[in-house]
Amino acid sequence: MKADPADQRLMLDIADVDAELHRIEHRRSTLPELAELVQLEEQLSTQRDEAVRAQIAAEDLQREARRLDNEITSMSMREEKDNQQLAAGTLPSKQLSELEHEVTGLIRRRGLLEDELLDVMEQQEAVDADEQRASAMTNHTQRQIDEVATRRDAALEKLAQDEAAVREKRAAIMANVNADLMAIYDRQVKAGRVGAGLLRAARCGACRMELDRGLLSRINATPTDDVIRCDECGAILVRTHESGLASS
Repeated sequence: MKADPADQRLMLDIADVDAELHRIEHRRSTLPELAELVQLEEQLSTQRDEAVRAQIAAEDLQREARRLDNEITSMSMREEKDNQQLAAGTLPSKQLSELEHEVTGLIRRRGLLEDELLDVMEQQEAVDADEQRASAMTNHTQRQIDEVATRRDAALEKLAQDEAAVREKRAAIMANVNADLMAIYDRQVKAGRVGAGLLRAARCGACRMELDRGLLSRINATPTDDVIRCDECGAILVRTHESGLASS
């Protein structure tokens, strides 16, 4: 295939632009903020789980405290009623004795329940502290996430601007590209290879393979408008004054 050397050199410009687009895409997918956000989101999820557990524990303790308080109130009312009957002294002696025994049992039982309630209230204080700590941690982590997300968005916006500028540059080059050369280039790219590379220092600029002297001699003897392909990777091998060939 024949192509003007100037057209061949344009393929290097296209390759450089595409390499820059690839670097932009790589930076986009490997932004440090992305990994930081994943870590923070996992941290926030763990903290929210801890907050939920603390909330459930607080609700259980609240129910238990209400139950104990209701029992204590009920016993106190019953105790007061029994004491009033004892003070009245209108009951037979046997019933008075039984009532005194019942009051003693109520007092003892109420004391045990009051001790239980105090223990529950102490647990509530500890769980309340856990809830407040969990809430503070989740709020702090959420603020961190918001800050990192802002940095990520700014970085993505900058990359989008850079990409737009590079694509505009590519479009300008494409206006002058040889269609046949571009077809070869596109096939290379679709195959996951570099489309074109500069021959320099006896190496293919696309795959970095070193060319032997025999091949270099044959290339040197080839007219400059002949399109050379790298035997190793298939890229368009562009010759310029940097190639160090007599015919370049």
